[in-house]
Amino acid sequence: MAPDTSFIYLLACLLGGIALIVLLTTRFKVPAAFALITGCFFVGIGAHLSLIEVVNAMKEGFGSIIKSLGLIILLGTTLGILLEYTGSTSVMASYILKKLGEKRTVWGISITGFVVGLPIFCDSGYIVLSGLNKTLAKRAGISIVIMSVSLATGLYSVHCMVPPHPGSAAAAGIIGADIGKLILIGALIAIPAMIVGNIWARYAGKHIPLPIVEEEIASDARQHQPSVIQSFLPIIIPIALIALKAFITLEATPGNAWLTSLLSVGDPVIALIIGILLTFFCRKSWKKAELGDLLQDSAEKAGGILVIIGAGGAFGAILAAIKIGTHLSQSVALDSLGLFFPFLLTFMLKTAQGSSTVAIITAASIVLPLLPVLGLDSETGKLMCVLAMGAGSMMISHANDAYFWVIAKFSGLDMKTMLRVYTVASILMGVTSFAMVYILSKFIS
Repeated sequence: MAPDTSFIYLLACLLGGIALIVLLTTRFKVPAAFALITGCFFVGIGAHLSLIEVVNAMKEGFGSIIKSLGLIILLGTTLGILLEYTGSTSVMASYILKKLGEKRTVWGISITGFVVGLPIFCDSGYIVLSGLNKTLAKRAGISIVIMSVSLATGLYSVHCMVPPHPGSAAAAGIIGADIGKLILIGALIAIPAMIVGNIWARYAGKHIPLPIVEEEIASDARQHQPSVIQSFLPIIIPIALIALKAFITLEATPGNAWLTSLLSVGDPVIALIIGILLTFFCRKSWKKAELGDLLQDSAEKAGGILVIIGAGGAFGAILAAIKIGTHLSQSVALDSLGLFFPFLLTFMLKTAQGSSTVAIITAASIVLPLLPVLGLDSETGKLMCVLAMGAGSMMISHANDAYFWVIAKFSGLDMKTMLRVYTVASILMGVTSFAMVYILSKFIS
């Protein structure tokens, strides 16, 4: 009897693989990378690929995604750790809040989260800024619920939408979207998401008058903190260089060697290296041992992220090998869904298993072969697709999301309050972000 390769059978293999990944990561607490690898074997062998075909496809997918994103993730992680260590994040936060004034403290903490969240992962950023957040809440007499959710949503808005954060960066690598443009447009779309998160935090939080936690900001023991300019430059300069590269094409200036060299530094890898070099001016002196430890920590943290991203690339290669996209496009009318399909798929995966990174990587692997039938196979379509998945990866953040518990733990909020305020905020942010992506897609061709 010939093996069954019908669409229904392959879809059952895919859904079984996704269910297995969700079960392993949520119920049995298996690390995401190993869950994804297990899913590769489940889907591949279930779809009648030979064992060697499964392994070869996994190697190809793993290597391809690491090739495109390895340095970006490593350098982005390093930049965030160095900014945190030098005290630059605290300096930026204090400056923003000082300029906005005490009456705008809630807006100030949201903007602080947004800016600090550009190079630093949301969970790390929240931990770093939690002391400052509690001090400001006490000083201004504002509920810790409002302040905590405002900070959390500011960080979360860029974490889901902007590289070098792993989810959006991996999706760009899988789909083939321009990372430079993704950084810029993703940051712009994250602004309305941050605003919605802030507004909801203030509306919902005012009905929950929790006592203010009396905790002073964890001040740096360092004698010398960087200046405001020194603190901001490692973020501003790379973003400016990437913007220059994204909006001025080399093709428009053939033969102009000077401009070509200038635009070359807008490559995300080179721009991030420049940002890292600028962080070295944030301290008057460095010890070899401390610098070595920081770089080692960066490599170890980036390594864990890259393994997850690589495993996601391997899962995508398995789906390509079994041609699930071709079967799906022939059996289901996807052409009318467009951007709604990647958004809804990522939203369901995020809600089911908790990790925005795993959700968007898995969704990107499924969507890749479907880009032509969805009408998203152009350069702009790929960019909009990744942004739609970023919006989907925001929602719904609840008890299976590690970031949910970081916020609760460092703010002293109970689960009921978190669900009423932060979880609802994540839904509003995701819907708002997708609405912005959809509107933007109508004006950009």
